[in-house]
Order: sequence, then structure tokens, then C-alpha cells
Amino acid sequence: MSSYKVAFISLGCSKNLVNAEQMMALCREAGYEVTGEPDGADVAVLNTCGFIDSAKSEAIDHVLELGALKSEGRLKKLLLTGCLSQRYAQDIREELPEVDGMLGTGSYVQVVEAVEELMAGGRPEHFGDIHHTEEDGLRMVTTPSYTAYLKIAEGCSNGCAFCVIPKLRGRFRSRSMQALLQEARGLADSGVQELIVIAQDIARYGMDLEDGTTLAALLRELCKLPFHWIRLHYLYPEAVTDELIAVIAQEKKILHYLDIPIQHANDGILSAMRRRTTRGEIETLFAKLRAAMPDVVIRTSLICGLPGEGEAEFEELCQFLREQKIQRAGVFQYSREEGTLAAAMDNQVPAEVAQRRVELVVDLQSRIMDAYNEERLGTCMEVLCEGYDAQEGCFVGRTYADSVEIDGRVLFTAAGVVPAGSFVWVRITGVSDGDLTGEIEE
Repeated sequence: MSSYKVAFISLGCSKNLVNAEQMMALCREAGYEVTGEPDGADVAVLNTCGFIDSAKSEAIDHVLELGALKSEGRLKKLLLTGCLSQRYAQDIREELPEVDGMLGTGSYVQVVEAVEELMAGGRPEHFGDIHHTEEDGLRMVTTPSYTAYLKIAEGCSNGCAFCVIPKLRGRFRSRSMQALLQEARGLADSGVQELIVIAQDIARYGMDLEDGTTLAALLRELCKLPFHWIRLHYLYPEAVTDELIAVIAQEKKILHYLDIPIQHANDGILSAMRRRTTRGEIETLFAKLRAAMPDVVIRTSLICGLPGEGEAEFEELCQFLREQKIQRAGVFQYSREEGTLAAAMDNQVPAEVAQRRVELVVDLQSRIMDAYNEERLGTCMEVLCEGYDAQEGCFVGRTYADSVEIDGRVLFTAAGVVPAGSFVWVRITGVSDGDLTGEIEE
């Protein structure tokens, strides 16, 4: 087997990044030089997202940029992987001649085979079974040394009307607790301090295994490992049990930051979305969480403009947000995705109306976030330092209320050097454009 220089670019979500890290490990094991710089590489592997229009556009822009490198002789081959190739293989064949080969979401482990085929002059296309994929094995972790993701399941079986993910990633399937704990031990041994537990819906972990495995049980075992923080991403509300709430509240390592995608608050829209909760059930869950953890920070995802969302339904969503004061929210304009139930619905909302509703919710949520930040003034908060920002002239970090790349930061001063990856206590003294400012508490 020849030694090639293979560059990786991963787009989209953290779950996609883990797949890229798996491919990188396989290439390194094969003796390839693995890099993040496509200029001068033999093969560029572009791991794509194909979930909504903006993600598709980003992926295509990257294809064209890499195609330009090829035309200049600075890159030899382009291998497209991930959701875009899984979803649009025929369109890619016809409209993107820059692409030399493709792997579907069921064939990540064939990356070395594909590279060899490419360099031998072939045009590899591998599309394996998306319902049976290899999720264990080595990873080449690319996040900072103190933070890493642990993907505990693949796929999704929720079947939301607006979402194409089950068709791209297959049905929900949990990894074994044994494999997860082995991987987690390796991450802890390497110095990881913040473990971020991810899947499309981590609350359903174990439900498909039929051996009594639950997320609560997994978390108890993870808390025995030397992580400082354990962060949870994507708990669908209907699968959050009282046992799980108790474990999160009791285990000191688990952060009181919960990402619970609700998408809407009007019962009619929730039903049209094929969600499994009502507004009342969501409110009951939030009340339980706040009773068990008064300092809990809730993050959610919201969609504006689903077919059938009129002014009354939208106003109910806004009323809900004003009442609940959810501290973190990602707000998305409905994207009409072919192959989904919502795409065929009547009463499609004009794009400009949906966009305006997104703007209104973002404005509403920014005021809620500002109020939350104001309440932090004068308090002392534990901060994970992520290094020194020369442009800001201070150190930068995150509190438990801030996840990687999606929430705010803490900008703080210190008399001495604060190493990246260390935990310090910072007294919050101000707010700046959504970020907190402060000084280290000696």
C-alpha cells in the first residue's frame, strides 16, 4: 500500500465530525499522512452535511473551491463523503465533475479502499447499509486536548415530519456500553476534561438494546472516570425520565446544561411535526428540571414557518418563550426538504414570512439571554479556559452554561498565565455583546 497525503475537511454537526475522526484514524493506520490542509494533498476528503439548504450550499461551495485547487494542480483527487453524497449521489455525478469518488453514510470504514481506488485512476462509489454501520474502533480526535465528543448512538427513529435524517443515517441504534466505556477511558487517559455526550437523541440510548441499558446507567459509569465536566446534547423531551433527571441532578460532574430540542410550543404545529409532546408536557418537564436543578440552563431548537403556522400559532410560540425564559436557543427557518412529510403539506408559509418570524424570535431570545447574563453580574463562576485571545487582550473560556462554538464566552483577565484546558473561578463584572467579562478570582 502506498503512502499518500490525505486532507480532511468536515462540515456540519459534531456527530459528522466523529465520523471524520474515524476515517482519519483509518487513514493514519494505513500509513497515510493525515492533514487538514488540502493544498498539496493527494486526496481531499470532504465530509458533508446535507440536512438543510444552507448546509447543502456550504458543501457545494467547498466542492467548487477544492475543484479549483485540482485545476491548478495543487490537489489530485476529491472524495465526497457524508450526508450530501448519501442523499444526492446522482445529482453529484451529473452536476459536480470536480468530485472523483463518493462514500455514503454507511461506508465510512471504506475510506482507505476508496483512496487506493482513486489513486489507481478509479472512481470509487461505496454506499453500504445505513442501518448497520461500524461505530466502534479508533478515532483521531481533532478537538482541543481538553474537550472531546462521545457519540453513543447513530441514526434516528423519531420520524419528524420536517426531517430527512432517518433516510440519511438509518434507524436509531445504540452502541454497547462496554465499547463506550472503553472509548471514554481512552479519552480520559489522554487528558480530556470535558466529555460531550452526543447522538441524534441521547435520551433514547439503550431503548433498542433490550438488555436494560439506559442513559442514566451509562452516565453513572462515565462519572466514575476522571472527567471534570460531562455535557449532554440532544435529549428529546418525551424520553427524559425521572430516573435520568435524578442522575443529572445528583452527579456533580454532569453539567446542569441540557439541550432539549422542542421545535415549537403550539400543539397543532407539534402534532403536524409528528413530535411526541404537547406544550403542557414540555412545561411539566421544564418545571421538573428546574425543581431538581434550580441553576439548570436549557438550550433548545426552534423552527419557524412550518406549513400551517399562522400568526396565532407563532404568537403562542413567542408567548411560551417569554414565559419560560429559555436561556439558549437555536432558531431556524423551516426548510422544505424533498422526501419529507412536511414538504407535501398544504399551507406552506412564504419564505419571507418565515424569515421575519425567525428574526422576531432571535430578537426575543437575545433579550432573554441578556437578562440571564445580567443576573450573572457579581457572581463567581467556574470557567474552562480555552486560551489567550490576543485580539481581545485577555483569556477566553466557557462556563457550564456555554457549549462549544454555539453559546457565549467569558473574557477574563488574570495576573499570570492560565493554561488552556484548566478550570478557574472568575468573578463576573460585565457583559459585552452577549459575552461575559470578568477577572480571575485568586
